[in-house]
Amino acid sequence: MLRIRNLTCGYDSKVILHDINLDVGNGELVGIIGPNGSGKTTLIRTVSRVLKPQNGGAILDGKDIWQTGFRELAQKIAVVPQTFSGGAMSVEEFVLLGRIPHFKEFQFLETHEDLEIAKRSMVLTDTYGLRDRLMKETSGGERQLALISRALAQEPKLLLLDEPTAHLDIAHQVRILDLIRRLNKELGLTVIIVLHDLNLASEYCRRLVLINEGRVHKVGLPEEVIRYQIIEEVYKTVVVVKENPVSFKPCVFLVSEEDKLKRSSKFTV
Repeated sequence: MLRIRNLTCGYDSKVILHDINLDVGNGELVGIIGPNGSGKTTLIRTVSRVLKPQNGGAILDGKDIWQTGFRELAQKIAVVPQTFSGGAMSVEEFVLLGRIPHFKEFQFLETHEDLEIAKRSMVLTDTYGLRDRLMKETSGGERQLALISRALAQEPKLLLLDEPTAHLDIAHQVRILDLIRRLNKELGLTVIIVLHDLNLASEYCRRLVLINEGRVHKVGLPEEVIRYQIIEEVYKTVVVVKENPVSFKPCVFLVSEEDKLKRSSKFTV
C-alpha cells in the first residue's frame, strides 16, 4: 500500500526526519510512537503531501504521491488532524466536505449518492444523531468522531490519524480507538495512527514504529517495541513493562522520582 524510501524533510533549513524507510501493507493498523518533537506529525504531513520532502519520497499504490494530483490523492488518503473546530457548519455539512474530491467537473452540489455515503459514514461513527448540531457546539469526543466521519466520506484506502485521542478522557479514547480498529477490520481500511500514549498504541496497533530524534529507532510488534530497555533509552525515564493480564499486550508503568529515590535508598542502606 505505502512505501516510504529515504525520506528526509523538515521546515525551512531545519531537518526533522532523517532517511526514513517504512513499508505499510494493505489492511495494516500501524502506530507511530515517539517522544515529543521526534517527527511523528511531520511524517503524517509529508505522507499527506502537506510538506514536501527534501530527499526521498513516498509511493502509494505504486505511484509517487508527488506525481499524483490533489483530487486523486484525496480519493486515496484521508487525514484526521489533532483538532479542527468546523465553526458554524452543521456536523452533516462538515462530513459532506469529504465528498468534494469525488465531485464531477462542474458539480457544485451533493448528489443523492454523496448524501448516502455521508449518512453511512455518520452511522458507522454513531454521529448521525448529531447531524443537525453545529460543529462548534459538539464536545471534544463528538468532534473527533465527526472528523473521522468526514475522512470516511472520502472513501479512502489509507487513513492517517494524528493524535485522535489527545485531550480526551479514557472513555472517549477507548470509544474512538475501538471504532478505528473496527473500521480497519470490517472495511479493510489501512490505518496509520500517531499516538503519545504507549499503552493505547500497544493495545490497539498490530505493529509499531518508534521514532526518535527524527529517525526510525525500532519497528515491530508491540511486544518487540514496548520493552523497558527500549523505552528507557528513548524516553530517558525509568519505566516498568508488564503484560496486560487480559489482552497479554505489554503495558508501561511509570516510576516517579520519589519512588526511584526510595528504592535506591532501600538498596544502599
